[in-house]
Amino acid sequence: MTACAIETAAEDNGAVRPTEIIITANGAYAARLAGAGDALYAERWTLDGPEPYAVPLPLDQPEDPTTRLLPLADGRVLAARRVDGKRHTFSLLYPTGPGTGELTLGAVEAEELTLLPPSPDGICAYALCAGPDTTTLWLVAGGAFGPEQVAEIKGRCSGGVWLDRTGRMLALDRRLDDGPVKAVAVDLERGGEVTPLLQITEESDDRLLMADPDSGLLLLRSDAPSPGHDRLGWGVLGSLLPVRFPDCLRLDDAAVTPFAVQPGQVLLPESCGVALRIDAATGSWVGMWRPSGRRMHQTSAPAGWLAGAGLWTPEGVLRLPYTTAEAPCGLTDLEVPCEPEPAALEPRVCRPVPLQQAPLTDAKAAG
Repeated sequence: MTACAIETAAEDNGAVRPTEIIITANGAYAARLAGAGDALYAERWTLDGPEPYAVPLPLDQPEDPTTRLLPLADGRVLAARRVDGKRHTFSLLYPTGPGTGELTLGAVEAEELTLLPPSPDGICAYALCAGPDTTTLWLVAGGAFGPEQVAEIKGRCSGGVWLDRTGRMLALDRRLDDGPVKAVAVDLERGGEVTPLLQITEESDDRLLMADPDSGLLLLRSDAPSPGHDRLGWGVLGSLLPVRFPDCLRLDDAAVTPFAVQPGQVLLPESCGVALRIDAATGSWVGMWRPSGRRMHQTSAPAGWLAGAGLWTPEGVLRLPYTTAEAPCGLTDLEVPCEPEPAALEPRVCRPVPLQQAPLTDAKAAG
């Protein structure tokens, strides 16, 4: 699984920093705003060949720093732009010989709009429009007639994690009224039907950060173990096993955020490699960890790392994108150091996550 955490990809005013990059779910392409100052343009990276390479996608006018980009599996790049305050326009960018082609898709009127991470199907792109009492989910690319409203969900939603390989099941972090934040599962083929996903305690804020459909591994953040203080934990989708909050993922003077999970570990969540971004006053670096281990291995990031972005190969190699003056489009490979398997997993528990309430298995069978 690949990812670039959306919550770290935007400034407080919603502007995407030019150093951020988003990678497709299959790891084939990536997209970012390149350039500097007032001369910003979309740039697409190809990652699945012998060597990575970048294709600039400039238009007649430079991109605004608030433009958000999302790569699709066919190599096109979705550009979402805010115009006239409440209006968000969408178009697809693609190379056409020496120039850049642009296909206009339409617009959505909303105070707030957030692009969701790339869909696993590689074709569709979705956006959240969160209001004080309800949140609307839009299909902004991949539909037949431009942007289409997919669902209206009670409460204010944020986040966005795909739970399957088809792009049907989506997890969102929802707050109802003034209550705690709880992750819920949304079935896009049932009109946005919502069911509980994470409920560690009644009062805790339980947010889902990442999910791996192959193994069922879930990475979450919750204040259940220490009210008022978020902890990074893990669980297994559909399992009655308790959530664990490993001490090794807690650093006193740094923030730890997962950004990629190793795919292909079918039914082996404890064996999945997890890549973590570590941010401190001195800068950002990389952590690597497996649920079966007792340590988080920390290593320096390559110069020019597009912090918070990377992808795992099924073989357990972590690939980090970077850009420097000498290498404007590069990938560095890292491997998780070997570690003896513990006799038993550390039993740090709060309460079982009622993940069996998620409709993932039944919904697939019904479809």
